[in-house]
Amino acid sequence: MFIGMDHVGVAVKNLDEAIKVYRDILGFKLLGVHVLTERKVKVAFLSSGGETQIELLEPLSNDSPIAKFLENRGEGIHHFAVKVADIEKALKDFKQNGVTLIDEEPKMGAEGKKIAFVHPKSTRGVLLELVMK
Repeated sequence: MFIGMDHVGVAVKNLDEAIKVYRDILGFKLLGVHVLTERKVKVAFLSSGGETQIELLEPLSNDSPIAKFLENRGEGIHHFAVKVADIEKALKDFKQNGVTLIDEEPKMGAEGKKIAFVHPKSTRGVLLELVMK
C-alpha cells in the first residue's frame, strides 16, 4: 500500500524564522511556500535533495489545529506523511480494518496532491498523512 515517505511535518511558531534555520543553517533548499486559508495554516516545503521533504507549518489564527498543537506540545514534529498509489483504496482498506480516520474522503493538499489524515489513536499517537502520488 505504501510507496515510501513523502514528508515530515514540523509545527513552528514563526515560518520565516524556521525557514532561515532549515535553509540557511541546515542547508535545505526552499521549494515553496503556500497559504491554505481554509485550513488556517501557512506551509513551506524544503528538500535536502532526496525524495522526503520537510513541511514547516505555521498557524494563521489561534483556532488553527496547528496553533492548538503548538499550545499543547510546542514546536516540533507534527506528523509524517507516506506516499500511496491509490488514496481512496487505502482509506477504504483502513476503514474496513477498524482504523480511525480524520478524513474519510481525500482533500487537496498544499501542492495540489490528494491527501487524507489517519487519527493518531490508531497509529500509537502519531498523526499519519496519506499523500497520493
